[in-house]
Amino acid sequence: MGSGSVAFRASGVPVARSTLDEPIGLRAYDSGPAGRRDALADDGIGWIGAHGGAGASTLTRLLGGTDIGCRWPDPALAEPAQVMVVGRTNLDGLRAVSRALNALREGRHPAGMRLVGVVLIADAPGRLPPTLLSRIRLLRSIAPVHRLPWVPSYRVGEEPKHLPRQLARLSTVVGAYAERRRRP
Repeated sequence: MGSGSVAFRASGVPVARSTLDEPIGLRAYDSGPAGRRDALADDGIGWIGAHGGAGASTLTRLLGGTDIGCRWPDPALAEPAQVMVVGRTNLDGLRAVSRALNALREGRHPAGMRLVGVVLIADAPGRLPPTLLSRIRLLRSIAPVHRLPWVPSYRVGEEPKHLPRQLARLSTVVGAYAERRRRP
């Protein structure tokens, strides 16, 4: 979704566009008319990376759901309608999240897609500078924002001895939302 997104375009295959009108992804396969869906799946949660390295794959591993990558969910792939946009707390990450939210505001997303919230993962240990905190306050005025701390063990592919309480809270939010969606 950001200016650092990369996509390959095969001839004749439609490509989604980012807020900067650049390709952000393409359909993994075309199963033909018999295997096609016309709507996103009502169950599950999708994690959308606002930029490469945002942490969507890590959240998928830790909390379940579908790692959608740096694109909108695709009905033809039966991806979830409920999504969380994920980004880092550095300036480029927050700008990428802003661009994704702007694209949602302008209606440049698949029909039926619903934003559950934004997850911001710390890009480094310690406190954020005031300029970044003000950007996060602005994002909070647009969508629910969940902040996750820097976890050094994730950097080297290990599990921490104690899960951060913010991750436990996010797990509850995601689980409660997914449970609400399953009820008739």
